[in-house]
Amino acid sequence: MNTTRFPRRVRQRAVLGSALTATLLLGGCGAEVEPDAKASEKVTVKRCGEPVEYTVPERAVAYEGGSADKLFSLGLVDHVYGYVMPPANPPVEESPWASDYAEVKMLGDDLLNKEIVVEAKSDFVVAGWNSGFKDERGITPEILDKLGIQSFMHSESCFNYPEYPEKLSPFEALYTDLDRLGKIFQIEEKADEVVAGLKERVEAVKAKAPEGDPVPVFLYDSGTDQPFTAGNQVPPNDIIRTAGGRNVFDGLDQRWTQVNWEAVAEAEPEVIMILDYGDLPAQKKIDFLRKSPHTKELPAVRKDNFFVLDYNEGISGPRNIDGLEKFAKYLRKLQS
Repeated sequence: MNTTRFPRRVRQRAVLGSALTATLLLGGCGAEVEPDAKASEKVTVKRCGEPVEYTVPERAVAYEGGSADKLFSLGLVDHVYGYVMPPANPPVEESPWASDYAEVKMLGDDLLNKEIVVEAKSDFVVAGWNSGFKDERGITPEILDKLGIQSFMHSESCFNYPEYPEKLSPFEALYTDLDRLGKIFQIEEKADEVVAGLKERVEAVKAKAPEGDPVPVFLYDSGTDQPFTAGNQVPPNDIIRTAGGRNVFDGLDQRWTQVNWEAVAEAEPEVIMILDYGDLPAQKKIDFLRKSPHTKELPAVRKDNFFVLDYNEGISGPRNIDGLEKFAKYLRKLQS
């Protein structure tokens, strides 16, 4: 059990108790006391393409590192009750916000479900569509709405959300999410500051991008019979493009998608980006690519041009920009 969290909550309850006492005393004297406007004020913010009314959440539950990182990067640890972290995620101790993770509860180490959220008495859930939220598992924004639980979806996952789709480039989706979360939690200035910092780092990478034809890059997520890779609707596509490369499957209007080895061979990638899972390490994937008859003669494999992208640098979150900076440095070194 985490012991660092409770003193903060005790102090919050003490402050609320004092405020309530003062209100009652003043009320007894005939004074009119307005409730805390910020706590009760509703704001309308888009959830994918759907305008939704929100009040400031106090018991947020985040699914996966990208969701938690977005909240922690905005300084919202006091509003986070806990997180659900499936096996694909690397250890939270490796996160830039490791101290924030240590202050909240780990609620599960598998997929998000309604029972976890209800048991946590959560008032706000952050996840992606068809990842954390999924019809087949019985946890969707619509279902949570009926339970009186607010929810928020990563804009990057919204392009095929039923009835309210929204299509943004992955980096633009990241900025949009931080902006919208800033509005929901009523910390717009902080959100503006965080987004401006990320954009500045992206522009710095663009300024140093290698000149000439972009290097063809194949992202290998997983799969042996058929590879799972990145289309143009996920962060690695923007990471590759911004650094000066070209995702060989950037013509696929998809998120994570399956292709065939023949298409990979025809693309002749000069670099292979490996997505490193917590439960499916990059080295195992590299070993497979070196031995497989489908891939062992690829230019990237023959030249040993493998770049490992951390899982939380590849899913929507502020660590996308860490991954961008690392990959850009790798490409510059490769072409020097």
